[in-house]
Amino acid sequence: MLSDTIHAKGHHNILATHKTTLQITKDHQISKRADCIVAVSADKSLCNLASDVKTVLSSNTAKMQLTIRAGHMSEVITGFGNANLSLSDTDDMVVRKSAFISGRTLMVGSNKAARDLDRTFVEKLKKPEDITITLEIDF
Repeated sequence: MLSDTIHAKGHHNILATHKTTLQITKDHQISKRADCIVAVSADKSLCNLASDVKTVLSSNTAKMQLTIRAGHMSEVITGFGNANLSLSDTDDMVVRKSAFISGRTLMVGSNKAARDLDRTFVEKLKKPEDITITLEIDF
């Protein structure tokens, strides 16, 4: 198993209502139109992930678990890598329920999108506090 950790922050405009995606961004400010974003000010984007993690994620056998921690609460999202992932974006990471792939895609076939997160947890994400995102990849 391989892993990588991203440190980010919450933001008062986080809504987490998008039905098919969930996004982590390096941007420090977001508007309420960004309904898929669950964390801002991330210290890494896709291009900054560890090289061994990116190599494994770019395979059709990769299974991923993404854990988002805010305070004493956490949410776990599972999904898959894909040989077509470029993992090249310099600002964002997008988790997708679908099989759609772009340069911003971290995971496809996820079991959750932003709107599937517990609403009490989303309230924690609205506070400008530390958020820790852990990627764990089996291959």
